[in-house]
Amino acid sequence: MLLSFVDTKASQLCFYLRGFWQDEIPHSEVDIFFWDTMEEWSLVHYDLDQPYTQRERVFWHVLHQLHFWSEEKLKYDPFLVEELTTCTAFLEGKGACPLDCVGIRP
Repeated sequence: MLLSFVDTKASQLCFYLRGFWQDEIPHSEVDIFFWDTMEEWSLVHYDLDQPYTQRERVFWHVLHQLHFWSEEKLKYDPFLVEELTTCTAFLEGKGACPLDCVGIRP
């Protein structure tokens, strides 16, 4: 259940983030996606000592960044956009795993 949750939500996360960057999805919808994901996560049952995959760490990292930073910073900060672009490429299977992602489960 945990891996299917991360796989499903990772592709949705990439969709929302790219749509936001392309001015196709408003920031308010990205925020709703975050809260919907948190609500759905509360229903996932998993073993507390189940190890993380690299994909899961990157997923939680990007989700946290999406919620933590302001709309302007998410859209216009070149360093943050580059970091998140690298992360989304990895989540979509198009790049190497970023080494500085330390996402953890909520």
